[in-house]
Amino acid sequence: MRTVVGVLRLVVAAVGTAALVSYFFYTLGFSTFSTVNYFAYFTQQSNMANVLVLAVSGALSLRGRPEGRAFAAVHALVTTYVVVSGIVYGIILIESLSNDFAIGVPWSTQVLHFWIPGFLVVDWVLAPGRTRVSWAMLSVVLVFPVVWGIATIVRGADVGWYPYFFLDPAQVRWPDEFVMYNAIALGVIVGVMSALIALSHLRPGPRPGVLLRRGQRAEAVGAEVGGAQVGGAEVGGAEVRRAGEDQPAGASDESVPAAGSDVDSGAASGTRSK
Repeated sequence: MRTVVGVLRLVVAAVGTAALVSYFFYTLGFSTFSTVNYFAYFTQQSNMANVLVLAVSGALSLRGRPEGRAFAAVHALVTTYVVVSGIVYGIILIESLSNDFAIGVPWSTQVLHFWIPGFLVVDWVLAPGRTRVSWAMLSVVLVFPVVWGIATIVRGADVGWYPYFFLDPAQVRWPDEFVMYNAIALGVIVGVMSALIALSHLRPGPRPGVLLRRGQRAEAVGAEVGGAQVGGAEVGGAEVRRAGEDQPAGASDESVPAAGSDVDSGAASGTRSK
């Protein structure tokens, strides 16, 4: 099962990379395109991080190794951001269709916003060996989105371009609509992260520290068993030797005669006869 999961993660990482490249060339035809604008999208940034996370987690799964606590926390954060970017894009798409405004959805967009987020959710729920993620990660899950949002608003005021409508003051009313939309987005991020942490606690795999302690206990038990076997052999040999000493003179014994055996006794008798 771990091998299958590892291969799937590596395949999805490769597909995600191809989708990012394809979407870059797709957006070349937009009048607002620029290289900086392309990389300014929350979706692009979270998916680029996700490609790296999937590649590392896939390699760990193929080697049969669990994710460390720090990496599992990063895995949960990146998964949250990718899933939320898909949710937000889906809402934008539905809203645009309801207003009779069509948005182009090439295959790369479908992969980045729908297929990969769906795979990440299934992978998080079903993949074996999930490392438990601390609830303390909720205190840092909003750091990146908030920093990204502030930087985007500052840059947008300078260049006159915003990647999402809810950050554009020309499209949302200040302060009520702006606060409402962004509060919803941040709330969804916290909600998704909470769900991922809860799932990691419901069906966690062995923690790396537990695996290490188990290995140490196994080595200790093996050493004790080996020592007991060696000790038993020594005791048995001593008992055999004592049994040979107790046998009467002339008795058949294949063991080497010990000191004080028949040979020594005969020599002593000959000495007394003289």
